Amino acid sequence: MHILDTLKERGFIAQVTFEDDLYKQLEKEETTFYVGFDPTAESLHFGHFIPIIAMAHMQKAGHRPIALVGGGTAMIGDPSGKTDMRKMMTVETIEKNAEGIKKQLGRFIDFSNDKALMVNNADWLLHLNYLEFIRDIGAHFSVNRMLAADCYKQRYERGLTFLEFNYMPMQSYDFLQLFKKHNCRLQMGGDDQWSNMLSGADLIRRKEREAAFACTFKLLLTSEGVKMGKTEKGALWLDANLCSPYDFYQYWRNIADEDVEKCLSMLTFLPMDEVRRLSSLQGSDINEAKKVLAYECTKLVHNQEEAEKAQLAAAALFGQTGGSLEDIPTFIVSGSMLEEDNRLTTMLHLSGLCTSKSDARKMVQQGAVLVDNEKITDIDYVITRDMLQQPDGILLRRGKKNYCRLIMQ
Repeated sequence: MHILDTLKERGFIAQVTFEDDLYKQLEKEETTFYVGFDPTAESLHFGHFIPIIAMAHMQKAGHRPIALVGGGTAMIGDPSGKTDMRKMMTVETIEKNAEGIKKQLGRFIDFSNDKALMVNNADWLLHLNYLEFIRDIGAHFSVNRMLAADCYKQRYERGLTFLEFNYMPMQSYDFLQLFKKHNCRLQMGGDDQWSNMLSGADLIRRKEREAAFACTFKLLLTSEGVKMGKTEKGALWLDANLCSPYDFYQYWRNIADEDVEKCLSMLTFLPMDEVRRLSSLQGSDINEAKKVLAYECTKLVHNQEEAEKAQLAAAALFGQTGGSLEDIPTFIVSGSMLEEDNRLTTMLHLSGLCTSKSDARKMVQQGAVLVDNEKITDIDYVITRDMLQQPDGILLRRGKKNYCRLIMQ
């Protein structure tokens, strides 16, 4: 099957330029393509997961990925989808974040023997001569057309800085540089980047008189139309220090029945026949499909060992045989913490089960908190040293699916 048909079947494709020509290009030869990653944090999050999986599909089909770290453009900030100007970052912060992203990408993409490349646009953007840039590149950009682009519309109404206005020409210049240096002919990414990607492909066609293409991916939305990847603690990070393998596993284990098929299609490499079989399960049997989804996603992002640990921890919590409590999220309580404030509401906040002490009080009052399976409604309930020094400590639960084990240091 053609790689574009594979991506379509699995639900990735949103928009494509010159689709018939792109089919021919990908059939004709190994094609170098790129996806950009802004180093705005030390870790990638779920928003990057769809493009990364698509890159892996493309590589398996014989094409060469370039992961472009936006060390240069991050100093400006992408206005796409933003109502306010992004916070400016230092060069040191950007470099630190870029290093973290490089390590994570290596888990998904094979960079050995030039099968994939990782480049940083700071290498060419930080040394640009501005007058040469606006004469050579800026001449090809229509201000009227730029202001009509989705990525600028919302920001224009609230106040678009000239700094941000440079983002589209600079991202387009990235594509041009990658074409010149690596014969890169295709940019792929999220659908919110469509306007920027169109301008990059157009710049190559104008400047080099060569074919260049853009392809965007759909956002993964819930059946209610809400973006996936948001948790009560914030973004669903791919870094185990920011989101534990257990929490990551549980996120996918608890998705709605209606979302199982699209998640299995886009977030795993299971054959589509198996995806359809699992998605067709009815009633309580659909939970088996969710377990497969959670396991496969956790294995991809972390590794098989962590996926198995998360699976065992979930089994232990929900009374299944063969489970283990060892890998449930654990918070270590020190003696000084107990002396300072040993109330349950404080422990709920410190352990991350509640976003604040007031949130913890509200959860307790609503009967949503359990300590070792006993419902607690007293906001002054305290956690004692003896409770924490039990062999397995104590198990806190908020709601039906949020757990944390407390043990004494």
